[in-house]
Amino acid sequence: MSEFSPKEIEAGRLLFARPWQFIKGCVRIDDLPPGDRLEIAFAGRSNVGKSSLINALTGRVNLARTSNTPGRTQELNIFEADDAPLRIVDMPGYGFAKAPKKTVEKWTRLIHSYLKGRATLRRVFVLIDGRHGPKPADETVMNELDTAAVSYQIVLTKADKPKADEMERIRVRTAQIIAKHPAAHPEMIVTSSEKNVGIEELRATISRF
Repeated sequence: MSEFSPKEIEAGRLLFARPWQFIKGCVRIDDLPPGDRLEIAFAGRSNVGKSSLINALTGRVNLARTSNTPGRTQELNIFEADDAPLRIVDMPGYGFAKAPKKTVEKWTRLIHSYLKGRATLRRVFVLIDGRHGPKPADETVMNELDTAAVSYQIVLTKADKPKADEMERIRVRTAQIIAKHPAAHPEMIVTSSEKNVGIEELRATISRF
């Protein structure tokens, strides 16, 4: 993991200390806001903890809606702060989505169009459940991002759940998988939204953009 200076940690804190707000959910590319600032996107399997991570990142309890129902996020959800040079895009979860097939196909096309056509997209953070490590669906998404030449970085979530030795085993296996993917950033970030682990590092990573 990268070492961050106190100045970088503070820059990350200040970036997310702003009053972040939910702007809108986009079901079509034409619905997206103008490309007037850099964007980062969060992707991951349903129930990986994307909403919880966004809430922890911004210091807001209910900014992003959390749900025990997989597949609840069916739009590109946009979050902004008025004076922030950055936009957060929460992408629909993949795998186990309890939605009609045509709906899944529609938002899959939306995701692909966004990833391939958004010039302001700086990085996709692919969230992987730290209790299990990468699943086939995760590697499929990584392969697609490689093909689209979209820069992405792995974030392990729920790192407080496994025992320490199991977490280390998963971290090592995930690092080995990352090394095989050309568009993946070589360093992963290990997080726990519940215990506030890795949130400082994630904020500092994003503030470098």
